[in-house]
Amino acid sequence: MSDTARQKWEYATIPLLIHNTKAILDSWGVDGWELVTVLPGPNGDQLVAYLKRPA
Repeated sequence: MSDTARQKWEYATIPLLIHNTKAILDSWGVDGWELVTVLPGPNGDQLVAYLKRPA
């Protein structure tokens, strides 16, 4: 596959507040970000969302 045909992506990691998760993800989604996964953060009370969108 040539470099011109290969899709390029940009990535973001964002902390999620448990009480406001939907609003946070909706806000990023409006800007074209797609949720890839959500994993536990460095402390037990927080989640981290991993997002991507075409560059």
